[in-house]
Amino acid sequence: MGGWGIAMMAIGMVAMLLFWGAVVALVVWAVRTVSGGKGAAERSPLGIARTRYARGEITKEQFQELRDELG
Repeated sequence: MGGWGIAMMAIGMVAMLLFWGAVVALVVWAVRTVSGGKGAAERSPLGIARTRYARGEITKEQFQELRDELG
C-alpha cells in the first residue's frame, strides 16, 4: 500500500464511528418522534400551567386560579 496502510485504517475507523453515530442518532430521533418527546402530563393544560409557574412566567395567584379553573 506504499505507506497508506495506517492512514486508510484511521479513515476506516472514523467512517465506522460516523456511521454508528448516525444510526444511534436516527434511533433516538425515531423514538422521540413516536413518543411525542414529552409525557402526556406535561402537554396537559395543567402541566403547561405548572411549567409556566416553575419558570416564573406566572404568579402563584395566577397559577392557583388556573388550577382551580382547570380542575
